[in-house]
Amino acid sequence: MQGKLIVLSGPSGSGKTTIAHELMTLLSCLEFSVSATTRLARPGEQDGRDYYFLAKPEFLRQVQEGDFVEWEELFGNYYGTLRSEIGGKRDKGKHLVFDVDVKGALSIKRQYPEALLIFVHPPSVEALRQRLRDRHTEDESALKLRTDRVAMELKARHKFDCQVANDSLEQAVAEVYDFVKHHTYTSGEEYNRCR
Repeated sequence: MQGKLIVLSGPSGSGKTTIAHELMTLLSCLEFSVSATTRLARPGEQDGRDYYFLAKPEFLRQVQEGDFVEWEELFGNYYGTLRSEIGGKRDKGKHLVFDVDVKGALSIKRQYPEALLIFVHPPSVEALRQRLRDRHTEDESALKLRTDRVAMELKARHKFDCQVANDSLEQAVAEVYDFVKHHTYTSGEEYNRCR
């Protein structure tokens, strides 16, 4: 039996990464699909755990060789999902969790129609701006680029299988957990093994 692809997406600062990690804490048999990026690692991030940190020439070489399921240039850096992250793990029945941008999520769905797409959105655009400021990882011009993209991302949410408002992290995690549990586990025995 092939594993499921569980894709969390939404605007930067929506909380999708935090929810993905909370979900994997609750369901220990889920495996994180590590994306590749050309951006620099943030404090505390590790290569191979948070991202595969690649130089731009290496990333673009892999694009040319067809190594990516999806990729995109965002805010001056490249991001993408390597085919190697999906193939072998999925064929062994592992359920994979993805944390990708909206276009990336829709690209995955085109190639894997059975993928479960979950859209995480903030309670408001202003709340999103404040979350991005509170991260202290971008200057004002970078924040503007990210918030300018939000309207396009919000328009795409009707293409997702599930939408979750992240006003309360605890409530958002519970909603994602219930959706994943209902759509992923074919038996109570499999579910119990993952808790």
